[in-house]
Amino acid sequence: MARRTRDDDDLLMEEDELTAAFLGDDDMPSPQGRDTRDTAGPAPAEEWEEEDSVPGQLAVDVYETKEKLVVKARTAGVNKHDLDVSISDNTLTIRGTLSAGNEDDVENYFLQECYWGEFSRSIALPVPVKEEEIEAVLKDGVLTISFGKVKQDTVKKIQIL
Repeated sequence: MARRTRDDDDLLMEEDELTAAFLGDDDMPSPQGRDTRDTAGPAPAEEWEEEDSVPGQLAVDVYETKEKLVVKARTAGVNKHDLDVSISDNTLTIRGTLSAGNEDDVENYFLQECYWGEFSRSIALPVPVKEEEIEAVLKDGVLTISFGKVKQDTVKKIQIL
């Protein structure tokens, strides 16, 4: 059985400080191990902070085949007319809006985990691509963008002057 040393306690303190940096001091348990937060229930909706100015970020997969570079993004629930895909200087940008639909009759949320609203993602492509050979397809909630890769010589001879 391993024994705890004073160094272990110092390490735990550093982890707690790191956790506090991410969560904020109000979200940390008390030093005695007891959680001092009010646990009577969820905060009323009027206490929630609105983050309308910060767009959500789209998760992507980027991979290559022998001939193509492929970017896939899960965009379930997004209409293709609400997507904007562009490329400039080997950087791909995907923007869109995810609509929650008609919520006029909602009086109070008990739990809201789904992201609704604008999202954006810019990706510096890892290999040079042919901007004239791009195909974007939205099928079954997955946006797939394929690029033709620029073939590069493996060895380039440099002349010494």
